[in-house]
Amino acid sequence: MNGIEKITARINADAQAEIDRTLAQAREEAARITERYKAQADAEAAALAARSEKAAAEREERLVSVAQMEARKVGLAAKQEMVEKVYERALEKLRTMPQEQYTAVLAALLVQASATGTEEAIFSPEDRDKAGKAAVAKANEQLPKGGLTVSQETRNIAGGFILKDNNVEVNCTFDTLVRLQKAETAGAVAKKLFPDT
Repeated sequence: MNGIEKITARINADAQAEIDRTLAQAREEAARITERYKAQADAEAAALAARSEKAAAEREERLVSVAQMEARKVGLAAKQEMVEKVYERALEKLRTMPQEQYTAVLAALLVQASATGTEEAIFSPEDRDKAGKAAVAKANEQLPKGGLTVSQETRNIAGGFILKDNNVEVNCTFDTLVRLQKAETAGAVAKKLFPDT
């Protein structure tokens, strides 16, 4: 090998060594960058997983809460329906009581509702001639003035009566009386039906 070849070989060897050293540094730098970004990606993935887990837990909590609220609403609706049936049953019992008892109840209501003792009682067509006349007669025995009369007018009512004094009417129909009692007693009825709630 002559001198130029040695110099060229030496330059090539130095160049190759420099290339190898630069490549080694580049690989090390690439490995460090890769490791840094991998660590960052792992941290972001862990944070994302934690956020997702928290969001899933919150969503589950909301869904459970909504389900519990819906169950309470359904339960409350069922209870309200049962209370409503109690009043419907009470109204049915009032309408179907024996004639003598029905007349006595009407007479007691007439005495209680009468302000002057001279009003006229309006009944349904079915009640006017039988229970109505008998109830007015019984009520007149108990009232000081005893001047209640059975009206010739009838109304389409299912039990009870309307007490009329000139232009003033007092609604004593069973529907109205039960509805008024319901407003006052529904809470007590619910407690009686559902004592554990």
